Amino acid sequence: MRRRLINSTLAVVLVVIAVFGVSLVIVETRTIEAGAQESLDSEAVRLVSIVDSRLIGGERVVPEVLREQITPDRFATIKVPGRKTIEIGERPQGGVITASETGERGEVVTVKQSRKAVSQEIGRTLLIILAVALLAVAAAVILAVRQAHRLTAPLTDLAETAERLGSGDPRPRHKRYGVEELDRVADVLDSSAERIARMLTAERRLAADASHQLRTPLTALSMRLEEITLTDDPDTVKEEATIALTQVERLTDVVQRLLTNSRDPHTGSAVAFDLDEVVKQQIEEWRPAYRSEGRAIVRSGKKGLRAVGTPGAVAQVLATLIENSLMHGDGTVALRTRVTGNQAVVEVTDEGPGVPLDLGARVFERTVSGRNSTGLGLAVARDLAEADGGRLELLQPYPALFALFLSREADSVDLEKNGH
Repeated sequence: MRRRLINSTLAVVLVVIAVFGVSLVIVETRTIEAGAQESLDSEAVRLVSIVDSRLIGGERVVPEVLREQITPDRFATIKVPGRKTIEIGERPQGGVITASETGERGEVVTVKQSRKAVSQEIGRTLLIILAVALLAVAAAVILAVRQAHRLTAPLTDLAETAERLGSGDPRPRHKRYGVEELDRVADVLDSSAERIARMLTAERRLAADASHQLRTPLTALSMRLEEITLTDDPDTVKEEATIALTQVERLTDVVQRLLTNSRDPHTGSAVAFDLDEVVKQQIEEWRPAYRSEGRAIVRSGKKGLRAVGTPGAVAQVLATLIENSLMHGDGTVALRTRVTGNQAVVEVTDEGPGVPLDLGARVFERTVSGRNSTGLGLAVARDLAEADGGRLELLQPYPALFALFLSREADSVDLEKNGH
């Protein structure tokens, strides 16, 4: 493309030079020839007037007097009737330019000049024109190269940007070139890069969230299946199988919610539900795991609370907190429900060492962990809570006390205000 731009620019310049150069050569040639002829005519008129004045005055017409009146490189002849022809200067060779004038006494003055001098002047003029044309061509080449570089360099950059996008590097360059059309293409590529970056981030986040969120219900499900394999009591098998089926339903809900959040992280399916049922369900699911560790999980607080949210998401948040207490905490894990204003609160605490002071509120950030875990659990749990309009907070670091705040059902709040 660069060569094509240079060639096209040079072609235009050469055409312009050819058209105007040829016209200028023709005009200058004619001007020089006309000037030479006019000079000869003037000289012939001057010589005639001198000869006339001497003849009228009765003076002799001699070459010595006339030689001073003629240009050295010219040749003149004076023919006076009845007298010998007078010649002044050296007779030119080859082509000549001639001018003749006739005086009042019949004398004829002829002035000649070699055409070679005119041709030399025309040649000098042509050389000047040619030099100017060459300078114009050189300037055109420089400008064409610069313009071609200005246009092709951005195109090369844009091609590299598009190639990077295709190879999975979605970093926008935010580089502009001062050419409206190219800047528009750069804007589109940068916008595409940002969209691709968001899509890749969402996919990576979905994969990380899925691996973490599915681990908890799968772990609980595997424990229930182990309980089934270790007992021969049909009633126990039936009970454990029922709980396992419930966990499978929760697992399905987790998968569905992951897919929904990957499309829109703020999409929720909040409904009014019985908070006690969700807390009870989680305690039953995790009690075998705590029992195997020689620990206990208990609940306390206000009962009969109805909250607004997604039961599966709330269960997942509580499961994350309970699992964290199992992995990083110690002693008895306590779940306490209470009311504050128009919100229902579920607190989860244990008797372990708590959250390190250097983490503090950063414990909810992704990849932040104090004990070699993935650091995703609490971050995902907070996202789930916020998707339903709730929030998850660390109320105190030692002992660790996490609280899930949920909106209460409007009817329940109204009943309490009315004293029922």
